[in-house]
Amino acid sequence: MNTHTSFKAGDSSSSFLNRLFDIIAIGAALYLSLKLYGQVVTTSYIMLYFTVMAVYLYAAESVQLYRSWRVGSFSHNIFFVALCLFLAFSAMLLITFALKSTASYSRVVCVGWFTLAFCFSALWRIAGRMIKNTLHKKGFSTRKVAIIGCTANASRLITEIANKPELGLQFHGVYDDRLPDRLPECGQLLHGKIDECVESARDGAFDKLYITLPLSADKRISEIIQRLGDTTVDVHIVPDLLLYNLMHARLGNIGSVETLSVFESPYYGARDWLKRTFDVVVSTIALVLLAVPMLAIAAAIKLTSRGPVFFKQDRYGLDGKPIKVYKFRSMTVQDNGNTVIQATKNDARVTPLGAVLRRTSLDELPQFINVLKGDMSVVGPRPHAVAHNEQYRKLVAFYMLRHKVKPGITGWAQINGWRGETDSLEKMEKRVEYDLNYIKNWSLWWDTKIVFLTFFRGFTGKNVY
Repeated sequence: MNTHTSFKAGDSSSSFLNRLFDIIAIGAALYLSLKLYGQVVTTSYIMLYFTVMAVYLYAAESVQLYRSWRVGSFSHNIFFVALCLFLAFSAMLLITFALKSTASYSRVVCVGWFTLAFCFSALWRIAGRMIKNTLHKKGFSTRKVAIIGCTANASRLITEIANKPELGLQFHGVYDDRLPDRLPECGQLLHGKIDECVESARDGAFDKLYITLPLSADKRISEIIQRLGDTTVDVHIVPDLLLYNLMHARLGNIGSVETLSVFESPYYGARDWLKRTFDVVVSTIALVLLAVPMLAIAAAIKLTSRGPVFFKQDRYGLDGKPIKVYKFRSMTVQDNGNTVIQATKNDARVTPLGAVLRRTSLDELPQFINVLKGDMSVVGPRPHAVAHNEQYRKLVAFYMLRHKVKPGITGWAQINGWRGETDSLEKMEKRVEYDLNYIKNWSLWWDTKIVFLTFFRGFTGKNVY
């Protein structure tokens, strides 16, 4: 499981400027493209600009383009710029086509606009990065960092600082009260005792201090923080593996009381709206494109076996609330009680047509109706029968946290091979591991990636019967 911290990084102090630079860069690209082609700025092109910017900024927020450059790699940042521009100009093309106004705009101008917009948006980022790196190398805008606690987290932190000079951080040393021979993680980097660290902080020897002690040492941490209150150093607590493996640790408050979420849905604030918009758009397109194949499958089911076309089964939805999940009927029975027996290899209950539908996941297509209703999402943990939920919640740690989001038609576990029959506890544990990893690190870009990969990995599986 990916174990990077799930604390939400707030917008950096320069995030507003980053947005402003993009707005200027894309506007300048349109202006230059028009001038190069000998055209003037008209109201129509201005409206086109606002359309592109609206979609671009929407997409940018979805992929967290404006989070601090200290988070993630620079190449990913440039890639997401290209992706957001592609989505924005694709939307522009679809809108002008739908309004039958494509003839009002020059194709040469639009192509030039897109090309220049990417060049300008990438160039100001590259220039900013080069300026920052130059300043860092000359000792400007750098911050000295010390660490309290010679732990695995400390080692990871030291590695990140060493591998990413663009962070502008200079490692000063690790402080721990234990002897070096009791510090297998980073004992060779031990700089002194914790008391010495506090004294160095008072003397201004470093700017930032990271406490990587385990949370079980809460009294010791509290004492250290109390003493550091007499310094001007920036103090950060790095969560240990317990918090790393929790859901979405996020700072909040109730009035003047600060809180730290432990188990929480990742779809807070605008994210919920982004997720729902994605679901409605994708499911609507899917139902329109798949209407004829779904009618053919329904007719085939009716002609080849007795019983209803659809099978409705009780599942747990968001927050563990019961929902009815639709599937094309693929078996001669319709188990939906306290005991549900999973399909196995050569299962006699599976109809010949049902075997094909199950192997190709075509039996899941009616769940796009569930998505439109709001019971499910396009991407999320696959819903299990209520009987299986009640069984595995007692056996698999954090199992019910899968229900902090809506269940999905496809998911991170499924495209990584963990789908179909769960005839061993290990298989269910791996599925839950991937589901929780998805929930903890959710983004709209990841949903898009999973949908894309589903076409190559998600329709079949060796454990699907």
